Amino acid sequence: MIQSTKTHKNMKPYKLEHSIKLFTVTASSFPEGIGDAYQKIHSFDPGNESRRCFGLSKPNKKGELIYKAAAEELNEGETEKFNCESFIIEAGNYITLDVHNYMDDMQKIGDAFHTLLKHPYIDPDAHCIEWFQDRVDLICMVKLKD
Repeated sequence: MIQSTKTHKNMKPYKLEHSIKLFTVTASSFPEGIGDAYQKIHSFDPGNESRRCFGLSKPNKKGELIYKAAAEELNEGETEKFNCESFIIEAGNYITLDVHNYMDDMQKIGDAFHTLLKHPYIDPDAHCIEWFQDRVDLICMVKLKD
């Protein structure tokens, strides 16, 4: 199903083999509230470097961007324990762009998603997903239609 695209030379297909269950905290605003949302997420399990972290964004019906800081649920029931919302990153085909040194220029993330969203096979219900690899690099990804 993944077809090559000429929209951007650095786009890469990625197949997520297994769904990922997350607990999320919605930022109070975009982009100002993002830092507080991540502080809250990290406060639930401080120092756990094995937990994968994500950012989720999607416009609401008014066109306002809703951003959610998210972390992988490692143990059943953590979402409820932390009084958070649940979200599932579905297994399937994604299109991705790597973003290096994102903290040096946060606009790189927005630019990556603007590029990804031009792909002709984007799932219209998909969220923009930031998958943090470490404190320097992340992968921007968007689900493709099945």
